[in-house]
Amino acid sequence: MKASELPAPQSAISPLAFDYIRHLVRAKSSIVLDDGKTYLVVSRLGPLAREFNFDSVAAFVTHLQATPDCELHAHAVEAIATTETSFFRDHHPFAALRDEVLPEMVRRRSASRTLSIWSAACSSGQEPHSIAMILRDRFADLEGWNLQLAASDISRRMIERAREGLYTQLEINRGLPAPYLVRFFEQNEDQWRLRNDVRGLFRFFRQNLVDPWSLVAPVDILILRNVLIYFDVDTRRRILRRVRGLLRPDGYLLMGSAETTLNVDDLFTRVPIGRAVFYQATGS
Repeated sequence: MKASELPAPQSAISPLAFDYIRHLVRAKSSIVLDDGKTYLVVSRLGPLAREFNFDSVAAFVTHLQATPDCELHAHAVEAIATTETSFFRDHHPFAALRDEVLPEMVRRRSASRTLSIWSAACSSGQEPHSIAMILRDRFADLEGWNLQLAASDISRRMIERAREGLYTQLEINRGLPAPYLVRFFEQNEDQWRLRNDVRGLFRFFRQNLVDPWSLVAPVDILILRNVLIYFDVDTRRRILRRVRGLLRPDGYLLMGSAETTLNVDDLFTRVPIGRAVFYQATGS
């Protein structure tokens, strides 16, 4: 019997089990789980419990506690850290990238013919794939350029999904313009796969943002959306300090609409572009 066909594991976990998961996630990823997030832990760990044949999430957590060095700890942390995503999420940031930020960067980099973008915390890949489709659609003159396009996530499973570029109809329906579906996707049974020439633009790799960063080349555009809200202030400061060290002097940082550098790192300036907000570093 496949894991997906097994009965759903029982959902209740004790306060002690929740505290164990909260401390595990904090220690491994610096993500802070507030009180009242038991439902999130249960919903994220439920599929793992089912996949690895535990009859309840509580039994799964008990196993984690009893075997501190097992591989399932990494799976649990990655499952909790997985974030919501969709194609062209919130629309306005992608419109600003398409109409103003990318054209500006292409003009500025016309001499070196090099453009570098990093989509950090990319989840299952819709964010970098959205950028890849914009590049294919609007910037055909980048043929022959050195495009250094990278995307990362803490979850190995999400990185595998992003590399595969295979999405359900529900995922396609969430934000993907119909002309892009026709132009850039091929049907694969009841799912849709992104064409190879688009899917291959980005290099995907695993990166825990609180660990040393493996990406060290200067970046023109760094996309770090809806990530910092899960960290405490000290961790946000450390990450933004690294961002300043990685961004080119005229580069842009894009964060989520609920995120800001205000009162966290004063060496950024807020740059409204269209109906989106970007940031530029004013010092290193």
